Amino acid sequence: MVVGLAISRLLTGVARFVQHPSRQAIYPVHLGWVFFVFLTIIHFWWFEFRLVEMPKWIFEVYIFVIFYACLLFLTSTLLFPDQMGEYSGYRDYFMSRRGWFFGLLAAVFLVDIVDTYLKGGEYFRSFGPEYPTRNLVYAAVFVAAAFIRNERFHVALVVVALAYQASWILRLFDSI
Repeated sequence: MVVGLAISRLLTGVARFVQHPSRQAIYPVHLGWVFFVFLTIIHFWWFEFRLVEMPKWIFEVYIFVIFYACLLFLTSTLLFPDQMGEYSGYRDYFMSRRGWFFGLLAAVFLVDIVDTYLKGGEYFRSFGPEYPTRNLVYAAVFVAAAFIRNERFHVALVVVALAYQASWILRLFDSI
C-alpha cells in the first residue's frame, strides 16, 4: 500500500506537467530523478516478492519492510511537493531540497543491503560483489550530491544513475 502511494505521488506529479504545462517549467534533472525513483520503486516491488520464501516472518521484519517502503514514499514526496508557491520552479525547489532528497536516497540503498540479506545469505551472495559495491557507491555519491550545487554534476549524476539502474535491473532479471 505504501509503495502504491509512492507511485501514485510520482504519477500525479508528472500528470501535473500535462494538465498545466505552463504553470511550472520542467527541470530535466528533476524529471530524471522522478524516473530513477519510479524505476527503483518498481524494482523494489518486484524483488520484495522474494520475501515469500522466508521460512518464518517475524514482526521486526515486517516493520523493517514497511520502513523501507516509507523511505521510498518520502523520497517520492520530495520530488513533488504539495505547493510550489515559495519556489520559482522545479529547479529552485529541487536544488533547495537536494539535501533531504539525496539523504533519503542514500538511506534507501543502505537499507536495501539489509533487506537483501534478510532474504538469506545465499540470496545475498548470489548477486556477487557488484551488488554491495553498487549500493555503497550509490549511497556515498548521493551523500556528496546533497552538498554539491554544480549543475553539470547533477546532470551527469542523473544520467549515469538512470543508465546504471536500468542496466542493473535488466541484467539482474536476464532481460539483456
